This record gives sequence, C-alpha cells and structure tokens, in this order.
Amino acid sequence: MSTPTQQAPTGTSGMNSLSTLEQVVLILLGITAITHLYAGVVEGAPPVLLAGVGFIGGMLLYTQGVRRHGLAIVAIPYTAVQIPLWYIAKAGNFTLVGYVDKIVQIVLVVALVALVFRQRDG
Repeated sequence: MSTPTQQAPTGTSGMNSLSTLEQVVLILLGITAITHLYAGVVEGAPPVLLAGVGFIGGMLLYTQGVRRHGLAIVAIPYTAVQIPLWYIAKAGNFTLVGYVDKIVQIVLVVALVALVFRQRDG
C-alpha cells in the first residue's frame, strides 16, 4: 500500500515548493545573472560582475526560503536600476547581449511586481 505524497508547505526551500510565477522569476534572474557575469568577465567590469553575483545570491536565498517577500521587494529596484545604469555606462556602445539582458530585466521587474502583490494577498 502506497502512501500519498505530501505537498511541501509554503515557505520551505526547494523548487518543488515554488509557484510557477516564482519559477519564472528565478529563470529570468538566472538569465540576467549569467549575462552580468559574462559581461563582467569579458569587459573586465567588476561592478557588472558584482551585480551578477548579487542576482545569484538573491536566488540562493530565495530558494532556501529566506525572507522571500522581502527579497522580492528588494529585487525590484535592484533590477530596475540596472536599466538606466546600462544606458548611461554604455553611452551608445550597446551590444546584443545588453539588449537581451534589458528585455529580460523589464519582464523580470513586471514579474517581480506581480509576485510581490501575489505574496501580499496570499
């Protein structure tokens, strides 16, 4: 006789306990983290590299269940500020990687806002 599987309680760590929206946010965070790490290494830009490390750190904390709502709130300005900084720092020397990253970040900010409201209401 088999026992029914139990669903992980909310707030536990691991991908199985995450909603679809949370998983999408983590995928988008992973993409922007990778593009920042890549650009930071290729361009020799420590601030860009550190931004990528910050995205990864936030992802790790989130998947471990550490203050998820607070992390989602902080991730909004952390991500949004990257867009004008990129525009200013690149001053017309934009790359395809940069454009892709900024599109991902715009979608990410929208998804984070939705996630914050969903967490607040839930």
